[in-house]
Amino acid sequence: MERLAGRIMLLWGFPRGVVAFLAGAVGALALPPFGFFAALFISFTLLVWLMDGSTGHPDGGWVTRLRSAFLLGWVFGFGYFVASLWWLGNALLVEADEFAWALPLAVFGLPAYLALFYGLATAIARIFWSDGFGRLAALAFAFGLAEWLRGFVATGFPWNAIGYGAMPVPLMMQSAAPLGIFGVTVLAVFVFSAPALTGTRKGMKTGLALAALLFAAHLGYGAWRLHQADSILAAASGNEMTVRIVQPVIDQARKLDDAERAAIFEEHLALSALPSENGGKRPDIVVWPETSVPFILTQNPDALARIAEVLQDGQVLVTGAVRSEDAGPGFAPRFYNSIYVIDGEGQIVSASDKVHLVPFGEYVPYEDLLRNLGIPDAIAMPGGFTAAPARAMLTLPGGRLFYPLICYEAIFPEEISGDVERTSALLNVTNDGWFGATPGPYQHFQQARIRAVENGLPLIRAANTGISAVVDPIGRLMRGVDYNQKGVMDATLRGGSVPHWDGNARENHFWLVLGSMLLIAAISRAGFNFRAN
Repeated sequence: MERLAGRIMLLWGFPRGVVAFLAGAVGALALPPFGFFAALFISFTLLVWLMDGSTGHPDGGWVTRLRSAFLLGWVFGFGYFVASLWWLGNALLVEADEFAWALPLAVFGLPAYLALFYGLATAIARIFWSDGFGRLAALAFAFGLAEWLRGFVATGFPWNAIGYGAMPVPLMMQSAAPLGIFGVTVLAVFVFSAPALTGTRKGMKTGLALAALLFAAHLGYGAWRLHQADSILAAASGNEMTVRIVQPVIDQARKLDDAERAAIFEEHLALSALPSENGGKRPDIVVWPETSVPFILTQNPDALARIAEVLQDGQVLVTGAVRSEDAGPGFAPRFYNSIYVIDGEGQIVSASDKVHLVPFGEYVPYEDLLRNLGIPDAIAMPGGFTAAPARAMLTLPGGRLFYPLICYEAIFPEEISGDVERTSALLNVTNDGWFGATPGPYQHFQQARIRAVENGLPLIRAANTGISAVVDPIGRLMRGVDYNQKGVMDATLRGGSVPHWDGNARENHFWLVLGSMLLIAAISRAGFNFRAN
């Protein structure tokens, strides 16, 4: 290992860039649908050795060292994000005649932007770099900080944070409950970097022991929480609800065709009316995916009447739909990506609008400027969607509450606030059909599962096609419908939740872990400077 480490450290120029790119790309294998978390041991071991050789020009001082480290991290991140997000380009092929020109921006442009955060991480880590296991702490601190920033800078896009690679199965997801995804990321980077110590020996025993202890705690805590949850859920009785999820698998081209709207609506109704599996209990709640209703429902009383015909007494439909709102004389109406709750009489009894919109998918940032530059709106509705000022809980007849998350809102931990304490389940409606049979829908599903683990609540997830499922409060799949499988799925949920920390506690734990890594890195760096002098 020492010989291999030495060769990696001494790489320069193009070969060095190739290794950095491939190191990042290999790390994408840790993400769904592969879930090969050991790939990140390879990625971060190589990154540490490349960082060890990241000195810049000998006469350039700190500026060239930081620039060299930044470029290294950027190339590493570019490889990681190209390999894990290439599928975004598939959405542009749905209307290829209009948007194919933007394919390079989706496949390479977004990864190039996201890689800036990893470049920042390696530049920060370089400031605290030393020759022992403290440099692993420096890297863990820097990546944790960078991933946290990626969660909100420029509206945020924390998709595929490194911590997700450490949580491929429920046993390994439970650490997200006290630490959140960003806290898990900090400790994961330290653990994944630990094999690099075998190539340089300095601080190897202490660093490997600490990494092994952290990994054992990760697994041990997971096993304990699964056992605890089993006891709690087994004891829960009463207040049960049977949920039917409809996965219609409507092709995107059909969804955009006005002539198909009535047929699409009837397909949803037909699936909703199917008899229960094996003569089981009829569903209390029927859930349709994001924007399932292909017209403005409040302007179509006949559609509400058809829903009432299909629903039985006491049943409720929860559906994604587009809501319009009059903006006043002289102004175009506003449109919202929404969820409706409709009772058996065809009445809308509750609604919630999407708060966190997708840039260039649901609205255009700096729209006037971009239109002047000739960049067209990427959505069909005039003016795009409007973001709701606040999230409204969905209230079902009988008082049960669902916490609504529309599409990619489920990837943002901070979107789930204190109101979640009053709810029975998280509800995620989405349409991952834009991305085809690629890793995208599987990555999206995993991130939604982690939100269930963090909040100790079951997750009800309905996708046009993607992965529709009911997940228990500790991330285990109760029932699911796989990608491109048309049909319905019924599942019964018990009342109650699993003990968990709230968002403020997880944030505090994240900063505590981050500060601990910074302290280790700073002490190690100070000792390194002392020995050097």
